[in-house]
Amino acid sequence: MIARTEEYRPWLVQKYGGTSVGKLLDTITASIIPQYLKDYNVAVICSARSSASKSAGTTSLLLKALACAVSEDASTVDFDEVVDIIQSEHLLVAASLPNESALQSASKIIQLLRQKIIKECEALRRFLRATQVIGEASDRAQDKVLGVGEKLSCLVVAAALSLRGVEAEMVNLENIVQTADKRSTREQQAAYKQNPILYLQGLRDAVKDAILRCSATGKIPVVTGFFGSMPHSLLHTIGRGYSDLCAALCAVSLDAEELQIWKEVAGIFTADPTKVSTARVLPMITLEEAVELTYYGSEVIHPLTMSLLNKEDINLRLKNVKDPAGAGTVVYSTTPSPSPVQAPNSTEMEISRSLFMTSNGYYGKDQAKRVPTAITAKDLITLVNITSNGKLPPPAFLGQIIGILGQHQLSVDLASSSRQSLSLAVSAYGLVNVSDSIEEALSELEEFGSASIVPKMSIISVVGHKMKNMVGIAAEIFSALASARINIHLISQGASEINISFVVRTQDALLAMEVIHSQVMRIPGHAEREISLIRGEP
Repeated sequence: MIARTEEYRPWLVQKYGGTSVGKLLDTITASIIPQYLKDYNVAVICSARSSASKSAGTTSLLLKALACAVSEDASTVDFDEVVDIIQSEHLLVAASLPNESALQSASKIIQLLRQKIIKECEALRRFLRATQVIGEASDRAQDKVLGVGEKLSCLVVAAALSLRGVEAEMVNLENIVQTADKRSTREQQAAYKQNPILYLQGLRDAVKDAILRCSATGKIPVVTGFFGSMPHSLLHTIGRGYSDLCAALCAVSLDAEELQIWKEVAGIFTADPTKVSTARVLPMITLEEAVELTYYGSEVIHPLTMSLLNKEDINLRLKNVKDPAGAGTVVYSTTPSPSPVQAPNSTEMEISRSLFMTSNGYYGKDQAKRVPTAITAKDLITLVNITSNGKLPPPAFLGQIIGILGQHQLSVDLASSSRQSLSLAVSAYGLVNVSDSIEEALSELEEFGSASIVPKMSIISVVGHKMKNMVGIAAEIFSALASARINIHLISQGASEINISFVVRTQDALLAMEVIHSQVMRIPGHAEREISLIRGEP
């Protein structure tokens, strides 16, 4: 790491979610961002704003407007009405921004913001009218529409900062893929499919140039969390977590000291606090653990975001917009930097990291953790049991079954097999109806054997770094479940050294999490805490 001096300030990338921008704009622009400007060059990444929830946010409204534009149903709401809602909401925000009398240009900033909002919404209307004439929306069309949400959000944040005396400007990344990659769409799709991380790394120079052009003018870059038309479409390729991935891409491009993702929660918890009342905030967690938690039900961060940061050895910190002074959760990479060149302060950095890891329960050279880190649950799981009729040899049988499920947009999350039978924990991806998809798949599966399903199941995943080194941990988990009289329908261990997963009935999932949280992870309940306090114990 280069030492911070008067001449040099490292980059810090901060990403703010849509609901944070929608509900806590003043806190972000008046308090959080300004406090970092003395020590860092700050790049701000924004999601499309939401005043209450994602389902009622700008991105959802934009998708609705696009659906209205291509709908043949006469009763469908006119897309103009949806655009009116988007425009009026953002104009209301512009009107509510503080108009400081000490800043002579304040009224001009607000007036310019209003003009830009109206201009973006009018451009959206024209595009939707053209889409309506065609009668269908391509992947590129969907990307074009979705990008409006992030642009509007960034315009608002940049104006709010400028009104606070911090000059800022929107950096629009909606065309960054086309700027960086001149290949055909087919070639882009093939490259992304072969190696998503390598493909994303190929965008870094274009992203860096766009941000530095803004920074060179002395303004804070406020970057759209929507970064262009990816192969297929950004929403289809990445999903709704694309703004997190954009923030990671910016951090990698700028060789940032840290990526901060600001949410409205204190950090990553040992369990979902809405399900387990004794859940605690984790001061730190490894990237590998965070990826597992994300995949198996916790809304932590997009897996590709983790992988991209891990490749570049950049730390991630989750912070709480409602408690800016809180430490949050640090997500550390456990993969050493690929660079053979040792930075001047590398020894001190490694010692500091080692002490931090040790103080949070990670021990030894391999950073093994003595108890599991966290537990999570993934609902809406269906258990599919198949016994082979002998038509296919075992390897072909497994491949054929998984292939059939994939054709019906069903994902196999866990599997247990013998030579003649398979038990699969299956979930749906996309917008398909789980029950309908499984029923359709069953008729095809029965060609290769007898098949049955068990609906209303949940996957419980116990995650801990190097957990395979925890001798007896599986016995502890299953003993805890047995004490609560919870039956296990499928067990998976070995594919990941940091995860033990099993399937239980959804009605038992909450109890399963609670008993493992208290008995295996040894996090006391409220009663135990009160007794400890009475005894004067920590």
